[in-house]
Amino acid sequence: MSEASELSAAAPDVSGETRRDFILRARRSAEYLVIPLIALAASAFLFSLFLLAVGKSPADFFELVMRGGFGGAFSIQNTLQRSAPLILTALAVAVPARIGLVMIGGEGALVLGGFASAAVAIPMLGVVPPVPTLLVMAVVGAFVGALWIGLAGALRHYRGVNETISSLLLTYIGVAIMNFFVEGMLRDLTNPNKPSTKPIGDAYMLGKIPGTDVHWGLIVGVVVALLLQVLMTRTTFGFAARMTGGNPRAARAQGLPVGALMVTCCALAGGCAGLAGFFEVAAIQGRANASLAAGYGFTGILVSFLARHNPVAIIFVAVLFGGIVAAGGLIQRRMDMPDATVLVLQGLTFVVLLVSETLYGRFAIFRVDEKGGRA
Repeated sequence: MSEASELSAAAPDVSGETRRDFILRARRSAEYLVIPLIALAASAFLFSLFLLAVGKSPADFFELVMRGGFGGAFSIQNTLQRSAPLILTALAVAVPARIGLVMIGGEGALVLGGFASAAVAIPMLGVVPPVPTLLVMAVVGAFVGALWIGLAGALRHYRGVNETISSLLLTYIGVAIMNFFVEGMLRDLTNPNKPSTKPIGDAYMLGKIPGTDVHWGLIVGVVVALLLQVLMTRTTFGFAARMTGGNPRAARAQGLPVGALMVTCCALAGGCAGLAGFFEVAAIQGRANASLAAGYGFTGILVSFLARHNPVAIIFVAVLFGGIVAAGGLIQRRMDMPDATVLVLQGLTFVVLLVSETLYGRFAIFRVDEKGGRA
């Protein structure tokens, strides 16, 4: 046998290995798509049984959801507007998940970020032009949110405190802090009916996207999601975060700064939620009050889990749930059902989604054998 033949025989089958890797990725992607769809179908079925039990028509309900969320230009714009905070609060769950943490404190970071944005704007009104004021509000809101979720990450790494519990408890503390100031020293005395800070005024409100009734938070949310996708999948930081999430001990043995990675991911997550709070104040409410705690942070948990913590998938899932939330008023009027009906659907979906986590890796059609075929 010639030297060239020997080298050819000894060389690995690069094309075969690449083909096997491609098939493996394709089957995993299919699994990550099919199982959440099955979970959605199962939750819709269970919710239909609930509607039948209370004497309501499931067909009418889902028809109203489609009409209220996606039935026309007004409905679609309403859906997109409600999707903006869902994208950002879902990212507040997705980024820590990449490093192995289950953070559910996006609601608290949103509330505190929105409150901080309103508070820092009050002394600037009429003194500083609107554009610099809005920039300062955005930076402060994101910073406070980053600080709040970053605190939960620091407690997890340095003191071993469970991040799920600490982030949930910090949410209630954050809402209480906002209420303390809104009902106290920062309360607008000209509005005795509902405690709130002073309004920032129309001149300092964030405008709409030209030609639409949707604020700029949607564009920012999409851009942030795409940037985080690149960060977590195409950079050494993202690789280090995924490695730490997969096996913290191995990451530590390789010399990776596990603590810094953990706190940084949590801070990025909190910054997203705090930014959502800024947009709620600067584009919707015009002030900080109890309306900031609208549940977007909790719905964002469901959005992130359904999207498998993928920032790009979060955009589409957020639009879906934005439509469901937007249809709540129409359902209440047409079917004589309370606003909590949508929350029942979300709760069932989340429970079924958690149960569906046990299905991954159990179907032979999604597995690949050593030759690259179906297992």
